[in-house]
Amino acid sequence: MFESKDLLGIKDLSPEEISYILDTASNFKDVLKRDIKKVPPLRGKTVVSLFFEPSTRTKTSFALAAKRLSADFVNFSVSTSSVVKGESIRDTALTIQSLGADFVLIRHSSSGVPHFLSKIVDMSVINAGDGANEHPTQALLDLLTIQSHKKSFKGLSVSIIGDIAHSRVAKSNIYALTKLGAHVRVICPPTLMPADVNRLGVEVYHSIDDGIKDADVIMTLRLQLERQTKGYLPSLREYFKLYGINHDRVKLAKKDAIVMHPGPMNRGVEIASSVADGPQSVILEQVTNGIAVRMAVLYLLGGVRK
Repeated sequence: MFESKDLLGIKDLSPEEISYILDTASNFKDVLKRDIKKVPPLRGKTVVSLFFEPSTRTKTSFALAAKRLSADFVNFSVSTSSVVKGESIRDTALTIQSLGADFVLIRHSSSGVPHFLSKIVDMSVINAGDGANEHPTQALLDLLTIQSHKKSFKGLSVSIIGDIAHSRVAKSNIYALTKLGAHVRVICPPTLMPADVNRLGVEVYHSIDDGIKDADVIMTLRLQLERQTKGYLPSLREYFKLYGINHDRVKLAKKDAIVMHPGPMNRGVEIASSVADGPQSVILEQVTNGIAVRMAVLYLLGGVRK
């Protein structure tokens, strides 16, 4: 069962809770295949998105997930709100709650903001990405995608390539995959590797060819250029040469390996178009699974708040 009113991160979830969310999401995948894709569990509930950073996939899939569950979805525009007049995020959140919202989706450039808000509001708080900390629903949709192609997480070799130091997606996936028994390899230049990465229970590689060899899953990440200062990389062209996912590198993995990317993709920087659009790519499937996962999260949190 899932007994928290909030989803703040993967780090504090048990393997059983993760599996329960995935099982619930699998059921919602079946709902999304129907001609009529709407079900009534959250009728009368209101979901508000509070995004202080840009988003396409996460915000849109949460909006669709809320509407599929018959909830009302309100997009709170930060750029035209009282935030620009100096209102604190605390007061903004309390105002949203006073307007009758049941859920708030928060994305913020500072780590820990969702955790802070969860302590001061009664609404369910869902972390939609906080700084370089976590992005729990992205990891859950990645797990759902892997689960549909692989028999078990136990013993699975997953290679995560890219900007590990600044990636909240990488951290949430590492927490989730290791809890479920997968072997995780992280691959990137030394400048983009966290100093304390060994405590996460992963294998560290600086050679992409060594790190991808015999992998079951290849997960490449977007370079977090907006969170980087200068000096991490000589050039984007050099990065693609040394760490980009191309056809030859995919062949180093197992024949049935799948290729993933959380998006948005920088083609020719992190991944070649021939791979992104190739037969082993499940990138668009990840996007679709995002709706089912976010339906599951809203549904489960809605049940907790009865």
